[in-house]
Amino acid sequence: MRKIVFDIETSAFPFESLSESQQEYLLRYAEKERDEESKNQKIDEALRYLSLYPFTAKVIAIGMYDVFKEKAYVYFESEEPEEWLVEEKNIQYKGLTEDEIIKSFWRIMEVTDQIITFNGKNFDAPFLMLRSAVKGIKPSRNLITKKYDNKFHVDLLEQFTFFGLTRKFNLDFYCHAFGVESPKSKGISGMEVKTLYDAGRIKDIAVYCGEDINATYKLYKIWDEYLNFE
Repeated sequence: MRKIVFDIETSAFPFESLSESQQEYLLRYAEKERDEESKNQKIDEALRYLSLYPFTAKVIAIGMYDVFKEKAYVYFESEEPEEWLVEEKNIQYKGLTEDEIIKSFWRIMEVTDQIITFNGKNFDAPFLMLRSAVKGIKPSRNLITKKYDNKFHVDLLEQFTFFGLTRKFNLDFYCHAFGVESPKSKGISGMEVKTLYDAGRIKDIAVYCGEDINATYKLYKIWDEYLNFE
């Protein structure tokens, strides 16, 4: 049974590149504010969230961990072909265009029996499905599964909250709680990805993505040993 842990990193397009009507739509609530400070806060918030939408952002990295092979692959955005291996962690990094990243991901999904994510049902899966459609790429699998069904897609955020019965925490919080090294320990968090991307530090983002899937895999092993009753 081939199991793949995966995580994506995304970055928003420049706001000015969106159509005038799209810009108006995204800022519609901010424009209703009469208080200038409140208005600016809502504008900043709207711009910050652009990286979360497949219509205003692109995939800049996908990390995948093959549970059976115990090997990780990170594809990151690069105009020039580039590749390197971190042997001690068994992580292969490869620079590709966004189209190539997405196509490579779907080729792997074709031969995958189960995927493991953290909040993947709410973010990674729908983002990839819709972004693929925007790019004219046909997904090889439907990553959107029914609630409570974890045969194909195990979302650890769902599992650790028992499908919303308890409070949600972020990946870093669960890592500390379960004694797993957090990706944030390297000095980078998901909120900083856009800033790093704008600074041209795509390789740092790729490394962060690799740490992310490694932590997710370790959390999966804990869940599988102690909380998986199927």
